[in-house]
Amino acid sequence: MTRVEHDWFEGLPGRRFRVALPPRLELLNANQRPHFHRRAEITRVLRRAAWAASRGLPHLERVHIIGVLHPDSRQRRDPANWYPSFKACVDGLVDQGVLDDDDHTRVVGPDMRIGDVVDGGRLVLHIRDLSDVEELADLHK
Repeated sequence: MTRVEHDWFEGLPGRRFRVALPPRLELLNANQRPHFHRRAEITRVLRRAAWAASRGLPHLERVHIIGVLHPDSRQRRDPANWYPSFKACVDGLVDQGVLDDDDHTRVVGPDMRIGDVVDGGRLVLHIRDLSDVEELADLHK
């Protein structure tokens, strides 16, 4: 059976892009307290993976990002706890030149969600281009 991916921006205007990181990357969780050297290494790997996965994306002025955690099991999770991992990935988009910066004037989100179970787990960034979208002011309220 073929699984159809959820359209996180269903019914909303703007071009859409998908940045899928490879499965089985070690992720940062806000509940963890790793040694700062270990935390820096995980951040570097996630940032670099997002940089590589976003190759070929155009430069975008303003975006809305939904970060989807595809866990490796059906265990209950709080997707917001993975914010440090999503932040590292958004920084990778900046490194790649997809975004000039990830401040509030350019990025709405990342909003974290839980996706389908994937062997090994993975993060996927769903990006909606807001450059030509008029309701941008409503998103910042």
